[in-house]
Amino acid sequence: MTTSLSEFELQEIEARVAAAQTGPWKSWVEGRDFLGGSNFIQTGEGANRGEDIEFSGATVADQDFMAAARHDIPR
Repeated sequence: MTTSLSEFELQEIEARVAAAQTGPWKSWVEGRDFLGGSNFIQTGEGANRGEDIEFSGATVADQDFMAAARHDIPR
């Protein structure tokens, strides 16, 4: 089922994207991407590195989805 977004809804989405921490976002999963530590999303890189995002109760799939949304939604 496909539904269209209204112009107002698109503007709300654009505002949330603009307010979010700088990309790129990368999902880091202990045991998959590195050894030791906890799962997190890295925001930004280099001089634009932001705060890491850590979750309680999120699955790996949830975390990967959230990190990818930072790139998918603006596109």
